[in-house]
This record gives sequence, structure tokens and C-alpha cells, in this order.
Amino acid sequence: MTETDTQRLPYRLREPFLSSTEQALFRLLNKLMGERYLVCPKVSLNDIFYIVRPNENVHFFNKLFRKHVDFLLCDRQTLTPAFGVELVRSISKGEARESDKFLQDLFANAGIPLVHVPSNDTHDPSYLITLFQLAVAKISKTTSLRVERAADAVPNCPICGKMMVLRFERNGSGIGRTYYGCMDSPRCTGVVQIE
Repeated sequence: MTETDTQRLPYRLREPFLSSTEQALFRLLNKLMGERYLVCPKVSLNDIFYIVRPNENVHFFNKLFRKHVDFLLCDRQTLTPAFGVELVRSISKGEARESDKFLQDLFANAGIPLVHVPSNDTHDPSYLITLFQLAVAKISKTTSLRVERAADAVPNCPICGKMMVLRFERNGSGIGRTYYGCMDSPRCTGVVQIE
């Protein structure tokens, strides 16, 4: 065994990057949408979405961790996500996997249509366009749980500028009351009261 062999990292190129089914859909999406949208394959959900107030919502992290959407169509000028596209295997009518439901809700809450395409090696372009139209119609009917971004934001410390964390009064007259304290506490005493 040479020194080069012992220093080689234990990673190898995944082949193929896209399955034959994914390649077929990727080619068709580029053909149909390539002028208007950039087609990005296998985009991590962490790259599209973030968890608001992460220190308060830690239990939501695993729902995004190591998961992706099969294709993300982004506006060519702004790179803003416009559509999610997910290949779905055939399942009984009315039956949906929990992960498919979560992905549907995630995209709906963000106001982004999610197109479910049956997993095949070939796709009819007119049928695919119909699926996109149905996804747009569905998202426009959905009343999403949108809140203003300011309400979702965690404040930065007014003293040092670091992110703050939600804390609870443990002593004194305000026991149980919540407030934001600097994540660098006790070195930094920055506090933001919650009204």
C-alpha cells in the first residue's frame, strides 16, 4: 500500500447522478421550460427553506435534514424558486406517503406550486403541462399560513449584534415570562423584551 492510497479520502463519484427516470424528466423540463426557467436537479430543502426562530423550533430540523426536491425551477433572471417538481411512484388512490404530504405542505406554505409527476421513463409533454397548470390552480386556491417576516425573525443583540435566543424568567416577579437574551450570555447582557 502506497502513501497515496492511505491518504485518499473515502468518497467516490455517485454514478449516475440522475436515474434514467430523472434524466428523462430533466430533458423534457429543459425542452419545455428552458427558455423561462432554470431547471435545477436534486436541490436540498435546506437550500430552499430555513427554519424561523431555530432555537425555538429545533424539532423541525429533521424534517428538512438530508432531504431534497427532485427538481426546482427558478426564474432565469432572479433565480427565485417558481416550481418544485417531484417524481412520485404509483400509490393507491387516496393514499399518500407522509413525506409527500410534508413536501406538499412545505411548498404550499411558501406559495410555490409543487408538481407531482408519475415516475416513468417517458412523459407526454401535454400531460406534463396539464400537471403544471393544476399545481398553479391548486396553489392559488390554498390559503397559506403566511405571517409577516418580521414576526418570524429572531432579533439581533442590541449590544453585540449576535443572534438572540428565547429565554424564560426563572426568578423574581416575572417568572415564566419570555424574552430574548443574547446567545453570548453571560458575557453579553443584551436583552429584548417580548411584548
